[in-house]
Amino acid sequence: MRLEIISQEPKEKRFETPLLFVHGTGHGAWCWDENFLPYFAEKGFSSHAVSLRGHGASEGYEKLKWTSVSDYVSDVFQAASALTKPPVVIGHSLGGLVAAKYLEKHEAPAGILIAPSPSEGMFLSGMRLQFQNPWLFTKIALKQDYAVMFATPQLAKKFLFSVDADDEKIARYVGRFGKESYRAALEMIYNLPKPNSIKTPLLVLGAENDALIAPAKIEKTARAFNAECKIFPNMAHDLMLERDWQTVADLMINWLEKKIQ
Repeated sequence: MRLEIISQEPKEKRFETPLLFVHGTGHGAWCWDENFLPYFAEKGFSSHAVSLRGHGASEGYEKLKWTSVSDYVSDVFQAASALTKPPVVIGHSLGGLVAAKYLEKHEAPAGILIAPSPSEGMFLSGMRLQFQNPWLFTKIALKQDYAVMFATPQLAKKFLFSVDADDEKIARYVGRFGKESYRAALEMIYNLPKPNSIKTPLLVLGAENDALIAPAKIEKTARAFNAECKIFPNMAHDLMLERDWQTVADLMINWLEKKIQ
C-alpha cells in the first residue's frame, strides 16, 4: 500500500525517538502539518504524519467505504516500520482508536491519544449526537459516510471547532476533508481497545467544549488506560487546529521529555 507520509526533520535533533501522528475521521496527514509537525520539529523531534489508506494522497480510496480499523492499524505499522526507531504514536479521534489497537500488538516508547474514541465505544456518545441531529444522521446513513458531519464550514465549526475559530481557516480545512470508511466508523461502537494489552505509557487529552466526545468520556478513557489526562478549557475537538494549539503541543512536549530519549 502506497501511503502518504509528511515529515518535518529538526535542524538540531534533541530526541532519537521519532513521532508518528495518526489523523481522525475524514482528515489526512495535512492536519498535523498545519501546526504540529513544524512546531515539534522546531523543538527537536523527528516528526511524521501518515495519511491512512483512502485519505490524503494515499492509495485505497476506491475501497475506502469498507476499510477496517485493522487495515488502518496495518498502515500505522507500515509507516512506523519505515522509521529508524519505533516511534511515539499519537492518534486523534478515530486515529486514537487506531493508535490504541496498534499499541495492543506493537511496542512503542510512549503514546498520546487526543480526543480519542472512548474506551467504552461511541454507542452512547453517538446516540446523543443522533438525537440532537436526526436529519443529519439520516443523511449520514443514506450516504454511509460519517464525514458528512464536516461537509460544510458551518457543520465543521459546530462539531470540530470553537465558536471563536477562524472561519476562513475552517473553510480551507473543509476543502481538504475527505470521506471516511463507513465500516471503521461503525467499529468505533463495538471494536473496543483492550487497555490490559497495552504496556506503553499513555497520555490522554481532551477538550472542554468537544461536541463529539464529552470531557467525562475522555477522563473515563484515561482511567481505563491508567493514563495521565488533561482537559483543555475553551477548546474543541480538533485540538491540533484550534487557535490555542500551541498550549496542547507544549504540554505534549513537556510530557514526552520525561518519557523518551
